[in-house]
Amino acid sequence: MAARLREKYDKEIKQALKKELGLENSMAVPRLEKVVINMGLGEATQNTKLLDPLVADLAQIAGQKPVTTKAKKSIAAFKVRAGMSIGAMVTLRQDKAYEFLDRLISTALPRVRDFRGVSTKSFDGRGNYTLGLRDQLIFPEIDYSKVEKLKGMNITIVTTAKDDNQARALLKHFGMPFRVGA
Repeated sequence: MAARLREKYDKEIKQALKKELGLENSMAVPRLEKVVINMGLGEATQNTKLLDPLVADLAQIAGQKPVTTKAKKSIAAFKVRAGMSIGAMVTLRQDKAYEFLDRLISTALPRVRDFRGVSTKSFDGRGNYTLGLRDQLIFPEIDYSKVEKLKGMNITIVTTAKDDNQARALLKHFGMPFRVGA
């Protein structure tokens, strides 16, 4: 079964974007390439047991097993040694990426307290968008009673768009709630 957002993209969004951006070739229409979810945990340097619930939460949110990220260099000021586990990340592609983006836009973001929309300034110049979340409790998969520590995460949405305007148009068609006037 294909993801709901993927079907919407294939049926409606692709044609609308082609017309809106003035593209002649349908293969030039920007599309979702992957979604990368990254959680860093600096306190894991003192206690490596803190990483296990973080990895479990990320696996529940993404529906896929995360990879633990390790420090590349030793930094004495932060008490970090090279090779030490300091976070976790997951890369979602194809239907899983569309399904996650659909859940993020329709259920998770509306649960953020005092939510006024996401920033329009978080594009990187190459058509990718990064969004920072303060806690993992906005996802309905996470059991509130089992969370002992709130951890934020970065979600990077990688598209095939050539520039920020194309990526913004694509995400707007997906239903991303951009902040008005910012």
